[in-house]
Amino acid sequence: MSIHEECGVFGVMAAEPCDVAGISYYGLYALQHRGQESCGIVVNDDGVFASHKDLGLVGEVFSAEILSSLPKGTMAVAHARYGTTGGTNRNNCQPLEVNHQKGRMALAHNGNLSNAAELRNELELSGAIFHTTSDTETIAYIITKERLTAPSIEEAVSRAMNVLDGAYSLVLMSPQKLVCARDPYGFRPLCYGKTANGIYVVASESCALKAVGAEVVRDVEPGEILVFSKEGVVSRKEHCGRREKRLCIFEYIYFARPDSVIDGVSVHASRVKAGEILFKTHPVRADVVIGAPDSGLDAALGFSQESGIPYGIGLIKNKYIGRTFIAPGQGARLDGVKIKLAAVEESVRGKRVVLVDDSIVRGNTMGRVVKLLRDAGAKEVHVRISSPPFLYPCYYGTDIDSQEHLIACKHSIPEIARIIGADSLGYLPVESLSALIGNRGFCRACFSGDYPTKIPSDTRKDRFEQRLSEKEK
Repeated sequence: MSIHEECGVFGVMAAEPCDVAGISYYGLYALQHRGQESCGIVVNDDGVFASHKDLGLVGEVFSAEILSSLPKGTMAVAHARYGTTGGTNRNNCQPLEVNHQKGRMALAHNGNLSNAAELRNELELSGAIFHTTSDTETIAYIITKERLTAPSIEEAVSRAMNVLDGAYSLVLMSPQKLVCARDPYGFRPLCYGKTANGIYVVASESCALKAVGAEVVRDVEPGEILVFSKEGVVSRKEHCGRREKRLCIFEYIYFARPDSVIDGVSVHASRVKAGEILFKTHPVRADVVIGAPDSGLDAALGFSQESGIPYGIGLIKNKYIGRTFIAPGQGARLDGVKIKLAAVEESVRGKRVVLVDDSIVRGNTMGRVVKLLRDAGAKEVHVRISSPPFLYPCYYGTDIDSQEHLIACKHSIPEIARIIGADSLGYLPVESLSALIGNRGFCRACFSGDYPTKIPSDTRKDRFEQRLSEKEK
């Protein structure tokens, strides 16, 4: 409940001018869970770009008046952001727009480059001037640089992929084409679909395709480049198969919406499976199983089904506020928990409760939730976590950039149980992760320390925003 979010990317390609901004708006709404810092839409009206971007949720940034001010067009690119590199400010809002002699470009990016600092340093030494502190601008610079000699925008993207390392699912727009690309590891999801009237849609998750009435065609393969134009859809696979697939396993455990299907695997089914495994590996006698909203609910259902312990609604989430990690500072984080969740006394009073959640990062939030249940009269609280303990930082788009605040790095499982006030604590065994999706093509570096790429030299989210006093140290 304290893991920082991903970003959501979305793109539209239509044969004739239509309300691509409206389509993008609904697509972003479906992807709101992936990013709540800022959002934006860029519309292509016959080669002229019009855009609106700002800090806030989709419904806050895009009023009816603003949406109606955006022109009809044949293409659009949209983005919902939670930044894992770069601070929360308007300069870092996406999609990023670029003007150059080969035409305009708008770029939306989900993921984190593991070699962003090195690439940015090389670009700056060669004269590049950066206006943002996100690694998305580094990608844009490299594509633009390659475009000067490449015969097409898709060839420029392909050449850029030769030097980019780490996680990136991209949707970009030139005056005449919509291009999407997924890194060769496939760290982050990306899929595309088609509406009944022939509009192509690209999105981070299949739930966004369904939200705009599109049927899913398929997932974009790791390393694949898809080009959408008036001539149709062209697939380029020169980067496919260069790396072993390493989709982030936390897409299934936490990030994605349960109604999404990623790389052919149902997110809901994978979470139910995690709950089943949790009971088999960490059984307990109890009266009711409850899930922490929202990503713990499916695993709680699986735990209940496997154990035979009744499933109940023990926690109610206030859906009119953002997730707790949006609040700045630890004090604000705890205050956020107070208004975010409430215990259902009727479900837990006098009962032995199993609380299922997706993860424990710092432990503060979980401790607060356990106290909520005890204050509501729970006789016992047994915590079950549908992921292994977080032991290592993530460099591919999850905002855990050091081991400093990871409670599992400092304490044993019995100690963590005592700290959070639980009667018992059980995590999903790391060797059970493959059972969630039926294959081993995933990244589990945050649990095992087995990184698919070179570890970045500077991993701080604010590494491009240092104060003078920090640089002098």
